[in-house]
Amino acid sequence: MNKNIFSLQKFSTLPVIGIIRGLTLEETLGILPYYIKAGFTTVEITMNTPHAEQMIRVITDQYEGLLNIGAGTVCTDKELDSALEAGAQFIVMPIINESVIKSCVQEKIPVFPGAYTATEIFQAWALGATMVKVFPASSLGPEHIKDLRGPLNQIKLVPVGGINFDNCLDYMKAGASGLGIGSQLFDTQKIRDKNWEDLSNTLELFANKMKKYLENNNIH
Repeated sequence: MNKNIFSLQKFSTLPVIGIIRGLTLEETLGILPYYIKAGFTTVEITMNTPHAEQMIRVITDQYEGLLNIGAGTVCTDKELDSALEAGAQFIVMPIINESVIKSCVQEKIPVFPGAYTATEIFQAWALGATMVKVFPASSLGPEHIKDLRGPLNQIKLVPVGGINFDNCLDYMKAGASGLGIGSQLFDTQKIRDKNWEDLSNTLELFANKMKKYLENNNIH
């Protein structure tokens, strides 16, 4: 069913999930070469994007082996089935749905459920989450991640929501295992205007900042 398998090694080289929401297939295909050139390895197409299944299918065909390609905003078993049928290699959720998580675990599909409190995060982890999406991260900021890492240091956390160029390293220093970033990477206006030079510069600045941090801290 899936063209290729999620590579944790590839993700760890630049642990950012680029979130594509509300863009067309044409727009997405326009930005991906710049995304890959900058060094990013992982992208998520949200299932509430029109024609998400087609987008996942086309992107996995064109970028097999170059990108980890997942489906986001998966809330139901039906959405999970559609995402996997399209070829999604990993699943990101804004919530905890026990049935969806268990299905992913059974199918050996990496799953990143959404949770916020310590109780929710541990519940998602206990059900078999690969990593836990801490959403919305912007409400309490990096300190929330740092506080959670105290008692839950065995759980890999990926904050999502409000992550930008200025605060991305604050979240990493607080103990995040990765970041989910949408509009701060994929500026809709730049994409609609086909301003590829500005978009490319933004992606490269972001990627280089993250890669420098990883190298300086010997994180692989």
